[in-house]
Amino acid sequence: MKTLLGIESSCDECSAAVVRYGPERLDVLSVSTFSQIRIHRPYGGVVPEIASRNHLETVNHMIEQALKSAGFSSAEAVDAIAVTNRPGLVGALLVGVSAAKALAYAHEKPLIPVHHLEGHAASVFLDRVDRSDLLFPLLLAIVSGGHSNLYCVPGPPELWPPDFLNRSLVGRSRDDAAGEAFDKTAKLLGFPYPGGKEIDETAQKGNPKAFEFPRALPQKATLDFSFSGLKTAVALTAEKLKTAGILEKNIPDLCASIQEAIVDALLIKIGLAAKIHGCRSLAVVGGVAANSRLRGRLSAEWEKIGFESPPIFPQLKYCTDNAAMIAGAGAFRLAQGKFLRGKELLTLNAIANPET
Repeated sequence: MKTLLGIESSCDECSAAVVRYGPERLDVLSVSTFSQIRIHRPYGGVVPEIASRNHLETVNHMIEQALKSAGFSSAEAVDAIAVTNRPGLVGALLVGVSAAKALAYAHEKPLIPVHHLEGHAASVFLDRVDRSDLLFPLLLAIVSGGHSNLYCVPGPPELWPPDFLNRSLVGRSRDDAAGEAFDKTAKLLGFPYPGGKEIDETAQKGNPKAFEFPRALPQKATLDFSFSGLKTAVALTAEKLKTAGILEKNIPDLCASIQEAIVDALLIKIGLAAKIHGCRSLAVVGGVAANSRLRGRLSAEWEKIGFESPPIFPQLKYCTDNAAMIAGAGAFRLAQGKFLRGKELLTLNAIANPET
């Protein structure tokens, strides 16, 4: 069994976690996360400079808290350190990378750089006792504020090659991601940032068929997504209702219709990808994986889509950015012997927009 300290600071969550990894087991011992949502809310989105400065103020405390909660006195007690070094806000990434490099070098520990999306991919394995429902090839949907990507994954994470994100990619966002679509349309309706949760909750009281919004790229020639047209359609509809003085009373129906359009678009491409690539099971990760309508429809329609087992979601606490998923992805790389050590780890840098 190996224990890993994970550090995540790619955007507006400063997080540290400790996991224990053994044969087909990935147990989370602790997670400490400081969310900057309250800080960025007045600006309607993440301000990079504010984000990086806040990471500087909180990263050491998150690390100390995670280690203490896991029963460790310092980073010297763990076997390795994993950190998000790509992609993300470069200033924010640098804070986590610098902290991880310092700890790894001082305590002579292996350092594992982790791609943020690979962390999300690893989140379905956190605290999972049984992997029997993970049938390969697996269709992995990473659906978040910045990404709507589909991957056809041929085998378990212990066998993932370093370039598996590129090698397995079968569909992606062409413009706005699903999470972006939720947040931007929520802002148009007057909800505070981030608005995805607000739309989900308000939609419970609305009619998803009240407004007809576009489902872009429905043609079968592509597995890519596009949500920018939805944003434009919502803006025009909201302006029309506002002019007529009936916007407020239509908010629940608008939320339900927006949510249905996004979920429909995701399900159309998920179903098509499963058919084209012969995927036997489905895992959905990322912030939008917490959406109740997406979870509900996939849980009800997985057999009709053609999967052999129900969809797999991370626990809600592991859907949004967190360091446990980074430590988990690091554990799989550690098992493969892919890590940095000694003076080599000092060369690690933060990369805002990597190719892989």
